[in-house]
Amino acid sequence: MEITTDIIKQLRDKTGVSVMQCKKALEEADGDLGKAEVILKKRSAGAAAKKAERSLGAGAIGTYVHDGAVGAMALLSSETDFVAKNPEFAALARDIAMQVAATDPTYVSLDEVSEDAKQSALAVFEAEVADKPEEMRAKILDGKLASYFRDQVLLLQPFIKDESETIQDLLNKATQKFGERVELSRFARVSVR
Repeated sequence: MEITTDIIKQLRDKTGVSVMQCKKALEEADGDLGKAEVILKKRSAGAAAKKAERSLGAGAIGTYVHDGAVGAMALLSSETDFVAKNPEFAALARDIAMQVAATDPTYVSLDEVSEDAKQSALAVFEAEVADKPEEMRAKILDGKLASYFRDQVLLLQPFIKDESETIQDLLNKATQKFGERVELSRFARVSVR
């Protein structure tokens, strides 16, 4: 299949990734737009992992207030001011603040969940699956734990504007797009109720 500028533009509009990366992904996928998106998503996770050790020296605070009753702030960190001052970076920080306002997470990442919290959840869910067939218990228990913590851990949550992506996926894409490490450092949420 011929890779035209129109199909490259479509992929770029959907992903925000550079023209060259879109072209390479389309070539690898033989012009299939869906496969090229998967390739880019896979590469974004790899790019984020490679840059994980770089230090973060800049960032932007995104804010969101809903009806004057709920407000949230998210500190999105980057390596340089060049990226931190980019309007798309600021928009991502605001989208994450909106996510925080809407979902009220407890933790940024699964690493922040204490062992006590994990054990408490495990005890509750073990009791719930006690009457299930033994060969299915572990799988059901894993599913219940994953679902429980997905609601509480911001990076694991599906993005409210596009539930096919998690917040971690958005950060991976941003790392790929901006060419440097992007990380959610912390968040805060307040509400009148």
